Amino acid sequence: MTEKQINRCHAIIHSHAIAAGAGNAIPVPGLDIAADITALTTMTMALGAVFGQSITADLAKNLVIAQLKKQMLKRIAKSAVKLIPVFGWLAGPAMGIAMTEATGWEIANRLSRMN
Repeated sequence: MTEKQINRCHAIIHSHAIAAGAGNAIPVPGLDIAADITALTTMTMALGAVFGQSITADLAKNLVIAQLKKQMLKRIAKSAVKLIPVFGWLAGPAMGIAMTEATGWEIANRLSRMN
């Protein structure tokens, strides 16, 4: 990746991670997964543009689902933590942000290698 691509990826990944964190702030089990999938799908499409690839929503969802399968236990733990009053309500969004950031960089690196 070039420095310009890294900077663009950082902006895309970070903004989508914040959006996913906001969706994870609502203490409703299952809603966090929906927020994550939405954020990761739109993030993947935006990352594709960084590398000159036109990624459809269906392809983006497939890439996201492949990444989510790798993180299934972590995602289940994140959903379970949200059930703990106060601590879970704070930890859930933080975990969502961190996991979205990590997933975003995995996808960016994968797209970079495909280029």
